[in-house]
Amino acid sequence: MPGSEETGSGPVIHDHRRIDPVTGQVRGKHAASKPAGTRGAGRPGPGTPGPEAAGTQAGGTQAGGPAEDQPEDQHDKHEERDAAATQESPEEASEMVTGQVIKDGKQAVGVEAQLAERTADLQRLQAEYANYRKRVDRDRAAVQEQAIVKTLTGLIPVLDAINQAREHGELSGGFEKVADSLLAALGRLGLVAYGEKGDPFDPKIHEALTYTDSPDVAEDTCVEIIFPGYKVGDRILRPAKVAVAAPATGPDGASNEAEWPDAEEGN
Repeated sequence: MPGSEETGSGPVIHDHRRIDPVTGQVRGKHAASKPAGTRGAGRPGPGTPGPEAAGTQAGGTQAGGPAEDQPEDQHDKHEERDAAATQESPEEASEMVTGQVIKDGKQAVGVEAQLAERTADLQRLQAEYANYRKRVDRDRAAVQEQAIVKTLTGLIPVLDAINQAREHGELSGGFEKVADSLLAALGRLGLVAYGEKGDPFDPKIHEALTYTDSPDVAEDTCVEIIFPGYKVGDRILRPAKVAVAAPATGPDGASNEAEWPDAEEGN
């Protein structure tokens, strides 16, 4: 222990310890020269924390002290109580797992049902769109064909005039080239002329303007094409106008000539 010095007022004790017992901090060189009992030497001054506060600031509350043990014990007790409250029996856990599985299964079934419904909707929309496209294409083709038929039908009298001029030898020069170009253009649009002398008479595609009996034919025959017929594909624009000759006798050898009654007998 440091020595004492006699003074007129009493003994003076010098504290040479390097560690301050109050603050626990290392003292400077000048601190050792301060006498014990003076401010900063052994007793805390104003505003200086006491021993309990200094101990808390330096190293915290000592391990095992009542200030530390009591909150930690209470925290452990709370955790044990919460664990006991949350702990469940195996039966309860199994029931919860089963319920969750059932719930997940119902949700999966619902999702599959929605997926099937959406797929059916998409398939129906796709089928409707495909039908719509087919209908539009069919209508477009019908409108185009109708426009072509209407145009070609209006040009048939022009073609008749060209044919008559050709038969009379009046189609020549530049007019002939124009007529040939017109016929080629109409052919590209699908116009076809038909009707030849000697064709069997067909009332579906022929129109008989004259009808005579002839021993030279065995069936109704087109002996003259007055105006040719025109068609586009299978559609007849105008039937061929022809003169028809019928056999003079029928299959039984009887004459096909009609016997007209006299005017007097008719009266």
